[in-house]
This record gives sequence, structure tokens and C-alpha cells, in this order.
Amino acid sequence: METNNENQLAYAMPRIGEAAPEFKAVTTQGDINFPSDYKGSWVILFSHPADFTPVCTSEFMTFASMEDQFAEANTKLVGLSVDGLYSHIAWLRTIKEKIEYRGMKNVEVKFPLIEDITMEVAKKYGMMMPGESNTKAVRAVFIIDPKGTIRTIIYYPLSLGRNFDELYRAVVALQAADAFGVATPADWRPGDDVIISPAGSCGTAQDRMEGKEEGLECKDWFFCTKKISKEEVLKKVLKK
Repeated sequence: METNNENQLAYAMPRIGEAAPEFKAVTTQGDINFPSDYKGSWVILFSHPADFTPVCTSEFMTFASMEDQFAEANTKLVGLSVDGLYSHIAWLRTIKEKIEYRGMKNVEVKFPLIEDITMEVAKKYGMMMPGESNTKAVRAVFIIDPKGTIRTIIYYPLSLGRNFDELYRAVVALQAADAFGVATPADWRPGDDVIISPAGSCGTAQDRMEGKEEGLECKDWFFCTKKISKEEVLKKVLKK
């Protein structure tokens, strides 16, 4: 019988800034060694509750339809549920042959879908949420950078489908922040102003407020923005 401490460990989750937990798994695209097989690429590792369910089907069709768009941003997709490999294969075949949704049809899912019958990976990533289900992974999203570091974590309950435009926006924003040494404000998209971190000294702060730092627009010492064109951002982020 599990103790409270054992139960907490089973549902522990890694945190932003930590190394993505390592695992080896069987997938619909062959065996993977994660995250080492994806070194040099951004990765979205995401879980879904179960095969042959409607919300998950809509999500997989959307992800598959956007796979090339994510690939252009050097981002690979990896799915997971606690179903078996043969269930995965049958479900993805059904999606391709029978399901039409929002103009999407004949959708082939080419990214790997992890078999996790033992729930080993799901528990390692804290994808099993007490209160939601003890046998199904919630809709978790981990955005992992090319060094294997977790940069973003988003969790959705079983009943709520994900916003895929937001997932793409988050990947591009993270890459832009890294490339230009900036932060991105609410609802940022390429071409919008970016945030410059507050100055570290009184002198620098005064220079900013007096407009002595080229390209900055400061509302106050702690709130300064800078324009970076959409072309500049996309040149850094998108693969040509």
C-alpha cells in the first residue's frame, strides 16, 4: 500500500529551469531516448488522457496539421498517453481514414506517440493529477529547449482542449527572448515591441528616462520597450 509520501513522489513534477527528466520509450515512430535524441531542437512534449476520445482527436489533428509550422521554428512534437502501442496505431489510422474536423481530413500523424502503459514517463513528468484521474494523464505541455532544459509548463484539465496558436506563440517568444536578450509582454507576437529588463544602476536608469539609450521608449525606469521588426525576429527563429 502506498504511503502519502510515496503517492506525492508518484505525482511530483519537474520545474521550469530544470533538466527534462530522461527516459527511453517505445513510440509509433520507433524507440526514442529522451531528451538526448532531440538535442539541438526545441521540443513540445505533451500528454493526452486517452486514445479514441474526441477532445484528444481534435488536438492530434491540429498538432499534425501544424507540424511543418513548428518544424520551421526548429520545434519537434512528441505525444504521450498511457495507452499501448497497438491502440495508438489503430487510433491514428482511424483519424487518417475517418475523421474530418474543421476542414482537416486525411490527417496523418507523423510525430511520435509514446506508449506509457506503466505510467512511468507520465509519473516522472507529473502528468498524473490526483483529483482528475488516477489512470489518465492530464493535458500537460512541456516546452524544452535545445539544451534539454524545461522552459515552459502548461497544464489543462481533462475537459479542456489546448490553444495551439498559443503553444506556437510561446515557442517563438521563448526563442526571440533568448536570441535578443529581452522579455516579451502580454500577447506578444513577432513585430510587437519587446520588454527591456530594468536597468541595474541609478545612472543607467536615469539615462533611459532621459532617452539617452537609443531605441528605447521608457514609461518609467522599470518599464522600457524596444522595437524589433517582425523580419528580424523571424530571421532568428525560422529555419530557411
